[in-house]
Amino acid sequence: MHEITFSTIDKPKLLSELTSLLGELGLNIQEAHAFSTNDGYSLDVFVVVGWHDEETEDLVEAVQKEIGRIEETQAWSSSHSWSTPVENMQIAENPAADRVEIPTDGSSEWEIDVKLLKFGNKVASGSYGDLYRGTYCSQDVAIKVLKPERINADMQREFAQEVYIMRKVRHKNVVQFIGACTKPPNLCIVTEYMSGGSVYDYLHKHKGVFKLPALVGVAMDVSKGMSYLHQNNIIHRDLKTANLLMDENGTVKVADFGVARVKAQSGVMTAETGTYRWMAPEVIEHKPYDHKADVFSFGILLWELLTGKIPYEYLTPLQAAVGVVQKGLRPTIPKHTHAKLCELLQKCWQQDPAQRPDFSEILETLQRISEEVGDEHEGKHKDKLLGGFFSALRGRGH
Repeated sequence: MHEITFSTIDKPKLLSELTSLLGELGLNIQEAHAFSTNDGYSLDVFVVVGWHDEETEDLVEAVQKEIGRIEETQAWSSSHSWSTPVENMQIAENPAADRVEIPTDGSSEWEIDVKLLKFGNKVASGSYGDLYRGTYCSQDVAIKVLKPERINADMQREFAQEVYIMRKVRHKNVVQFIGACTKPPNLCIVTEYMSGGSVYDYLHKHKGVFKLPALVGVAMDVSKGMSYLHQNNIIHRDLKTANLLMDENGTVKVADFGVARVKAQSGVMTAETGTYRWMAPEVIEHKPYDHKADVFSFGILLWELLTGKIPYEYLTPLQAAVGVVQKGLRPTIPKHTHAKLCELLQKCWQQDPAQRPDFSEILETLQRISEEVGDEHEGKHKDKLLGGFFSALRGRGH
């Protein structure tokens, strides 16, 4: 088994042409992943079997020869140079001896037949898609459906990216991906159903309040989920209370990877999406950024948990963005806030990303605060702490 990586200038039908090239060499493709960067490059990764030798030199030579043959026959555009991918082609050996080979039937384990989905009530609606509660094989699920009339090449790329990210994520504080329908016009993503609704709705629609122990518990859940994502080189890019969902036990999970990006494969990242009120200054300014942008957003949502208010509620989103970037504007921390929590907020929303902590440090701080306020977040007491929250939601028919 080998992994072959091509990097080249992006162009239409590139993936199918690379697939054809590998097929000509008698290679059987087990997995294929395609990425595009903002500056017009494509990264295509293939896991293949069928090469007669475990050594990679002969395979590199064979791929190069096949590229040369295709160029000579002018099968690909003469304006497209393949010197770049040959120089940037990597072939990694994946010896089967170090793991048990699992047989496949050629179908994706996460591809869902839309006929097996039963749609219930529409939970939310946006300009590009709708969210439904439903069932899949008798389990409660949430179904995010892209509106067929809004589907274009960019939307399909965004959809593919979200599925790619979600299918490899497994953590108790990240909403669980169940599968996806990838055959247009029925593009949809299926996840576990979170009966508790969003933290945003609890705070702002139901006027709920988190007492300090429960607040720290929620913050720890988010930090654990985000720490896991960052360890897997995933930057969320749109961390806010609307994207924090609660299950029936009060566990908070990070959701909505519609604008998330895999850090290692994305080139220089610049922002085109996100929500201004929670957004880091470097993201607002379309400067290059990294995982510390999520830490800034976490600081803002932590303030929101503390106060129950929308950040900069008396400003328009654009006014807030200008204030954050040009004047160092930050939300006002209430006077009687726990000292360590106050310090954590200020560290998270530092203007300089390098001065912000990472989520492993944030978790350590929250653990110390938790011990001081007597939080028993990790046990049965959590449900008690959030009991009012769920009664409030049940009273409103959620």
